[in-house]
Amino acid sequence: MPRRFIKHLALQVHERRHEWYLRMFGDRLTDPHLWSLNRHSITRGFAAGLAIGFIPLPVHTPVIIAAALWWRFNLPVALAGAYLINPFTMVPIYYAAYRLGALLVRYRPQDFRFQLSWDWLEHGLGPAWKPFLIGCFVFSLLAAFGGRWIMEYIWRAVVMRRYRLRRTRAAPPAPTDPR
Repeated sequence: MPRRFIKHLALQVHERRHEWYLRMFGDRLTDPHLWSLNRHSITRGFAAGLAIGFIPLPVHTPVIIAAALWWRFNLPVALAGAYLINPFTMVPIYYAAYRLGALLVRYRPQDFRFQLSWDWLEHGLGPAWKPFLIGCFVFSLLAAFGGRWIMEYIWRAVVMRRYRLRRTRAAPPAPTDPR
């Protein structure tokens, strides 16, 4: 199913490449590497998507498109990897990143009380940004390396399973004893 979906998506992009909203990318968006379904492209795209997903600003899609155009990995898989961190999982993940960053820079986490004022931005939110961004960076690296490793393992396990199934189907039947 994902293979057919990605091929269908690639065909739609190729057909619409002359539309005004895709024209700025030129032929780069129809590069076969962006839609390739090989192990390297899929695992690199998933790892990049996970890493970019930890950016705490809503700029995931443009950053992923720019990174995929630059490094030529699978674009749909990278988008799917980035959106594993969605609005439902964002709060606990970012809070864990903040706690990890506070632990790494030895910052004592404080109670968080929101006030709509410039003073709160300078003194209430200001000290929390450094541990938060450091935690996001560390989680980004861990997720990227871990996600790529897990995807490589899953890919190889599926290929080996298919290979074994093909060998057992192609093997001639065992001779029977004519007694």
